[in-house]
Amino acid sequence: MSALTYEPEGQERWGVFAGLPGDPMMWVLIFSELVAFGLLLGAFVVARAVNPVMFSAGQAMLDARLAAVNTIVLITSGWAAARASASARNASTAAARRWIALAMVLGAAFIAIKLTEYGAEIAAGASLEASSFFTLYFLLTGFHLLHVLLGIIILAVVVRSATRDGVETGAAFWHMVDLVWIVMFPILYLVR
Repeated sequence: MSALTYEPEGQERWGVFAGLPGDPMMWVLIFSELVAFGLLLGAFVVARAVNPVMFSAGQAMLDARLAAVNTIVLITSGWAAARASASARNASTAAARRWIALAMVLGAAFIAIKLTEYGAEIAAGASLEASSFFTLYFLLTGFHLLHVLLGIIILAVVVRSATRDGVETGAAFWHMVDLVWIVMFPILYLVR
């Protein structure tokens, strides 16, 4: 095999995933999760079109300001994950670990804020059974919250060695979690 046609070991097996940072299996997971979230968000949009009055009433019970703060927290955590990837690419393990730790702390802050928001909503009478709005709202945001928790766990695993591939794999998942929230936030809280 000539030097011009050489592909790193395993790259030829993954085709389209070969050029993406991190482990290709993480990208398979990410794409499948994006499909799942897309279907759930599609169901939400269709249900809102069918019953706009109920969905407007449900949205009125949500705290869009708290959700906006959570959006800033999660975007900042994504920035920290990106900085961790850049540090890992530059072989700065200590810096990568610090950035990952910041992303994890901000992820935990997101969870705490979301749980606070849930508490206020439940105290105001919201529940899974209250309406189809709240069924879909709690399903979507709860599913996302589980992904934030899983993302923190993934980051906790990769922070130990802070290798380039490990950090990029963890950051890729974390960015998927960010992206999903950036799409969910306006659909759930702002669009009427």
